[in-house]
Amino acid sequence: MRTIVSNQRNERDMLLSRPYLSRHTKYDVTSLLASRQIKLITGPRRAGKSTEALLMLKGHNFAYLNFDDGKLLGSWDDDLVLESLQMVYPGFEYLLLDEVQNLDGWDLWVSKLYRLGVNMIITGSNAKLLSSEMATLLTGRYIQIEMLPFSLSEFFSWNQKALSDIPEAEVAAAQSLMDDYLHLGGYPETVVARSLTQNYLSTLFDSIVWKGIAQRHNVRNVEDLNNMALYLISNFCNPFSANELADALGFASVATAKKFMGYLQEPYLFFYLPRYNNKLKIMKKAPRKAYVVDNGFVAAKAFSVSDNLGRLLENQVFVELMRRGYDAEKSLFYYRSRNDKEVDFVTRQGTHVESLIQVCYDMTSERTLKREVDSLVECAGELKCSQLLIVTMSEERIIEKNGLEIKVVPIHKF
Repeated sequence: MRTIVSNQRNERDMLLSRPYLSRHTKYDVTSLLASRQIKLITGPRRAGKSTEALLMLKGHNFAYLNFDDGKLLGSWDDDLVLESLQMVYPGFEYLLLDEVQNLDGWDLWVSKLYRLGVNMIITGSNAKLLSSEMATLLTGRYIQIEMLPFSLSEFFSWNQKALSDIPEAEVAAAQSLMDDYLHLGGYPETVVARSLTQNYLSTLFDSIVWKGIAQRHNVRNVEDLNNMALYLISNFCNPFSANELADALGFASVATAKKFMGYLQEPYLFFYLPRYNNKLKIMKKAPRKAYVVDNGFVAAKAFSVSDNLGRLLENQVFVELMRRGYDAEKSLFYYRSRNDKEVDFVTRQGTHVESLIQVCYDMTSERTLKREVDSLVECAGELKCSQLLIVTMSEERIIEKNGLEIKVVPIHKF
């Protein structure tokens, strides 16, 4: 065991020696580390969770365990591991547990370490497993930090460009970067090698579905699970119901469709946006819209990517809203009016509807402009909301209609 922990220390030191981009987060690292609460960094695989944890701890005396290591898992012994950590990292202040959900009974061990006073940072790629088990054993003892792929702002930072106040001479180059991000997304390992993006994300997608989900849940017909994943990614941003999914994919039961939907949500691959309604029962029965964690997956796996610019921009806005802390169940929805006019996003603070956001790639056509504005105004009337926004690829102006002011903003100013 000591050899395994020692080898992982070498791995840790090698990772620390690499150059990384500091992520844009709302958390103060000094305050986080000073807290005795467990720091839980969650998010999709390969999105930068481990890197963020390493950057938080750089310059501190910290121990490291990587649970993607089969040797560590295969020879696991609670007491021996703790003893080895103390020998390899004498007097360590913090303990980083990477991809901890791979360890059976991890929650009991973490709870034991917490009681011993160990200051821990934990990363994990399974939303349901981590949050439910942490909530059961460690209520009030952890802080959850969600880490998604690079935002547009972080993507610009990586390319050594500022997203705000783009000089006139750099507008064309900035627009090219925005188009690049719209199509290929922001997975950290793809931004340095754009030519490999589709191959990398296709492999990652398959690994999440065929290995991660299938093995964790002992899925017998993985082909059906994969077909659902491909169906959802090819129909992203479109409303659907579990009944429609079961019918389209030829499943024997709706229960299977619902079960697979949950499986695909757990590793942060897909998110399901409910239709807003004051009555919870009606909201639960209404069709949901599926969004994917990164636009690059669409280019890598969707059946057809033609004419998807509007949906790609809508997906980008959705993920940005998630990044800002909105929750697709509690504070983020879509809405359809009594006359079937739709608004892409409704944000809510508590029980108060905060804003309505429409996404439209290009509004130069008068017909498109009328459709988007009329939908927004009608929904605003029904929901009694005056904070109205249309996010476009490049347009910026103010529109006034029926006494309401609608701000039109380009994506880089959203």
